[in-house]
Amino acid sequence: MKDIFHLTGKGIGVAVIDTGIFPHVDFNNRIIAFQDMEHGRKEPYDDNGHGTHIAGILGGSGSASRGKCRGIAPECDFIGIKVLDKQGNGKKEHVLQAFQWILENHVKYHIRIVNISVGTTYRSDGDHRILIDGVDQVWDAGLVVVAAAGNGGPAPGTVTAPGSSRKVITVGASDMLSARYGSSGSGPTMECVCKPDIVAPGQHILSCAPQRRGRLYVRKSGTSMATPVISGAAARMLEYDPSLKNVEIKMLLKESAVDAGYPRNRQGWGIFHMQKFFQAYYKL
Repeated sequence: MKDIFHLTGKGIGVAVIDTGIFPHVDFNNRIIAFQDMEHGRKEPYDDNGHGTHIAGILGGSGSASRGKCRGIAPECDFIGIKVLDKQGNGKKEHVLQAFQWILENHVKYHIRIVNISVGTTYRSDGDHRILIDGVDQVWDAGLVVVAAAGNGGPAPGTVTAPGSSRKVITVGASDMLSARYGSSGSGPTMECVCKPDIVAPGQHILSCAPQRRGRLYVRKSGTSMATPVISGAAARMLEYDPSLKNVEIKMLLKESAVDAGYPRNRQGWGIFHMQKFFQAYYKL
């Protein structure tokens, strides 16, 4: 069997829809595009820090930490799309604009994956449907869309939109699942779909910061932090085999997840396991 942990494929574009992205030293000039739906600025920035943290988990090189804070896919390219303000708040219109920009530019920037570590509880069926229709268009264009389940659990029906789409890969936090203290969003969705699809670690994750006051890294927790683990794994898989389709990535995640003993609407298929994920590929 080939050594899956020494793959060297490059050029997989990952769109990070979030608070922006700071040009951290660990990103090695791999921010190849930036769109600011909030203020229209042209240069990459992050006035909150959430998006930079997500990008670090997904694909930071770890160079400033001597490898300690290395991301899952350190060869990927970043496309930062800012839809949230410095308080982490945003409008659904900006998210929809981000979806449309991706549809228009995914070929140009080789975007194969979209990471959405943001979500909203639906104020109305109409708002929910608009977000789901928008994200489904991105999935139908062939992109791997990975979205957070949200931190409103563990009560049923707490998966946020657009992670409540039946098509996208919805991620919960494996260390935030307990019935008493867990907060990882749980299904079913409004359409009675079982969600999340898979879970990964999300508690106290050390990752990149916008380098304010000399801080290169910071710890954050939530399903937001679990989501880029799966996006990064998808990027690694596509580096190895760019011909794979989004439905095939989803199938491989399902086949390789490890049952954690929780109900399906809390843990999805189970906990993500990188080695089993690649082993499942070799069985295709």
